[in-house]
Amino acid sequence: MRTALAIFRALADPTRLRILALLRSMELSVGELAQVLGQSQPRVSRHVKILADAGLAERRKEGSWVFLGLGPAARGPGSQDSALLAAIDDWSAGDGDHWAVADTARLAAVRADRVAAAEQYFAAHAAEWDAIRSLHVAEAQVEAAIAEALGTGPVGRLVDIGTGTGRMIELFGGDATSAIGIDRSPEMLRFARAKLGDNPQVELRQADMYALPLANGSADTVIVHQVLHYAQQPGAAISEAARLLVPGGRLLIVDFASHEREDLRMQDAHARLGFADEQIGKWFAAAGLELARPVELRGGELTVKLWLGHRREQAEPAEKLFKVVA
Repeated sequence: MRTALAIFRALADPTRLRILALLRSMELSVGELAQVLGQSQPRVSRHVKILADAGLAERRKEGSWVFLGLGPAARGPGSQDSALLAAIDDWSAGDGDHWAVADTARLAAVRADRVAAAEQYFAAHAAEWDAIRSLHVAEAQVEAAIAEALGTGPVGRLVDIGTGTGRMIELFGGDATSAIGIDRSPEMLRFARAKLGDNPQVELRQADMYALPLANGSADTVIVHQVLHYAQQPGAAISEAARLLVPGGRLLIVDFASHEREDLRMQDAHARLGFADEQIGKWFAAAGLELARPVELRGGELTVKLWLGHRREQAEPAEKLFKVVA
């Protein structure tokens, strides 16, 4: 009863009803909400606190920004609306609320701002990425190989670690029951949000690859695409990614084979100069994963490799599966 009272008290205000409607469309920062609502940030923050206290909204800090999404009291099972949201829709059917029309228009402007910011960033850094891409096979070929590797089973609940611009979710999120993109960079998450933010099945979170804010067994498929070479502790990152998998779940790592491009350490902050199959095999085995035959894509100074592992029911000793790398 107290939960119901808190929910209805929280919704007994037109601004908070507008906020709830906006969060159903996409995650928004407090500043973006203020922009859409035409109200001050302090005032919007007070409304958000009331919604959050009632479980209708959730706040998540990313750098100096705070992003908001629907809370557990508003989320329904899977892709379905909760009974509360269904009731609100039913009560407001045919109202022709002028605030909803205005909010929708201003929300489109927020989306446009995000896209413009992403384009400016990519324009400024395009030369860096193009230089790296020129060293290996075309991205289209890599993405085709990823699709082939994942084509052996349903995607299910997808987690993309180091999501960056959200490209993996853009490619495979449509086949997933839900998708979560994790990245340490709030700037990258804002660009991913510009691309994916209006998809209710997609969630983006700021977090470290060594301490993922997700429960054991919360994923069916985990992708780590061109991220592991930035890791100071790749084995720990693989173990943390594997922790998310259900029995039979899959972890796909896409990265470079071992190489000699020492300049990438200084120019592009690569912590590791690629990986050998035996290294990956050892880390997979320690994490309770069975490694399938690696896929190799040659076509430049750097060779791209795909390592796909499946979660076993019980981990076997690593020495039974792979030669231990010194």
